[in-house]
Amino acid sequence: MLLKLILLFVLVPIGELALLIEIGRYIGVWPTIGIVVVTGIIGSFLLKQQGLSTWRRFQNDLSRGGFPGNIILEGVLLLVGGAFLLTPGVVTDALGFILLIPPSRKLVLKGLKAYLKRKFDLNEFIYIAPDDKPPEQEQPLDPSKRIN
Repeated sequence: MLLKLILLFVLVPIGELALLIEIGRYIGVWPTIGIVVVTGIIGSFLLKQQGLSTWRRFQNDLSRGGFPGNIILEGVLLLVGGAFLLTPGVVTDALGFILLIPPSRKLVLKGLKAYLKRKFDLNEFIYIAPDDKPPEQEQPLDPSKRIN
């Protein structure tokens, strides 16, 4: 896992830099810088708009007594999309916009939920109870046995 992260944080920026250099050769340095700046500005606006909308829906679900599971996942996708937009580059900007635009984010959310469901079905998530007891065997606290 660590090797994958190292490769991700080394190879992606190198690829982005190479792509930006090629775009700069084709259309010029200033238009390339302009693209990076404009996508950053548009991305910031979209992130703020979508983030506030998601936050309102989260609060509404909680106030109605529901569990906003999908909204939490959408918030995570918005956070990742914002991180992609903070990284200068064409590919990361495209990935960031995919996660910020609601219709494409819904598709990614659907795939993420299917992935998480597979992980749960394969028992790849583990719950460890305090004192290694399963949750149903935990004893409730006895208020008469207080520690002074």
